[in-house]
Amino acid sequence: MVGVKMIVSAMTDVGRSRTTNEDAWAIKDLASGKTIGELGKDHAIEIQERGVLLALSDGMGGAEAGEVASALVLESLQKALERADRGAIHEQLEGAVQRANRNVFFEAKVGDKHGMGATLVALFVRGDEAYIAEVGDSRGYLLRKGRLRQITRDQSLVQLLVDQGVMSPEEARSSPSKNVILQAMGLAKDVRVAIARLRLRRGDRFLMCSDGVTNPISDAELQQILTESDPRAACETMIALANERGGDDNQTAIVADVDGDGLPEPDEFETVTETYEVLKRYDATYKGKAVTPEIAEGVAKVVRAKAASKAPLNVKKPTGQNPIVAPVPVSVEEPRRDPEPDAPEPIHDPTPKAVITARVPKLDPPEDTPVAATAPVAVKAKPPLPLLIAVGALFVIAVIVVVLVAR
Repeated sequence: MVGVKMIVSAMTDVGRSRTTNEDAWAIKDLASGKTIGELGKDHAIEIQERGVLLALSDGMGGAEAGEVASALVLESLQKALERADRGAIHEQLEGAVQRANRNVFFEAKVGDKHGMGATLVALFVRGDEAYIAEVGDSRGYLLRKGRLRQITRDQSLVQLLVDQGVMSPEEARSSPSKNVILQAMGLAKDVRVAIARLRLRRGDRFLMCSDGVTNPISDAELQQILTESDPRAACETMIALANERGGDDNQTAIVADVDGDGLPEPDEFETVTETYEVLKRYDATYKGKAVTPEIAEGVAKVVRAKAASKAPLNVKKPTGQNPIVAPVPVSVEEPRRDPEPDAPEPIHDPTPKAVITARVPKLDPPEDTPVAATAPVAVKAKPPLPLLIAVGALFVIAVIVVVLVAR
């Protein structure tokens, strides 16, 4: 695997509303066994046969449980990949994610850790390919030829409704239910892992981040930051800007560039779609069956009704809390949608932009250049058990209403 190199930087911050940081990140060169733990610095890595892992996990569960969950996810993932030596690369990655999930699942049965879990987004770069694994709603992006694409898709309730065509991206982004995610690491013995493969091109830049970054910063702004800064400066700018706009959550960003003679130059007419392949989708199921538009419409009606009545499902969540996980028989594999700008419409960001202080570079207004269509972000919350039960009950009621109406 000679001729492929990576420049990578990472930064994390507790934010302004929380006292602990439940985000975790990892950069590991599997060839040398070296783990990079120094923040705020550009690190150079030669991509060898074993590959390089970049991973980010956003914990949930209250007290110190979320912090434990995210750290355990990444520790387990790294160990599992170090031992993996058989099968296709994407199968090795999926197996490692499953082992990490089970470690968190069984650890959650001990002491006061019940209910802890975490999201996961992982990028495994090996040779001239990258493999992306996702559980939850932490995101991965690709910047190629100056254009930004989201290469993950949020596994959230509102994204499910958008995919079914019963909710617009604009409504989803502002919905009080955008904090409901469909699955997380450690909440069940098995987890459905969404996996994709990307053929790399010289100059590709990756961003992996938690929703503490994507909630306050639009994709157009992320594109501008990534285009104008080196990896270290890009991480610093994102974290500073998120804090300037409230710092309501932990924020973590990893930015990595791949380059070298071992990668082809990007072709002028080649699209990301032509180099991106979904290997394992994440499709929502209910009682073992696919979620239909009729079922989704019933859920959307309940979500809107509760939002209008300010019912418990939509109470305003205190800052610095964790995502609600919908108690729906999960398994949502993303539909085969490459995040090309010409596919789904970009989400409009209706949030007024906050004033940026001198320590954050001034951002130009977003241009008309299309940006990747993005899934709605999840605001973190630590819901009480009755609230989780209520979410599940609302879903069941919606299904019953749809069936009765159909009759």
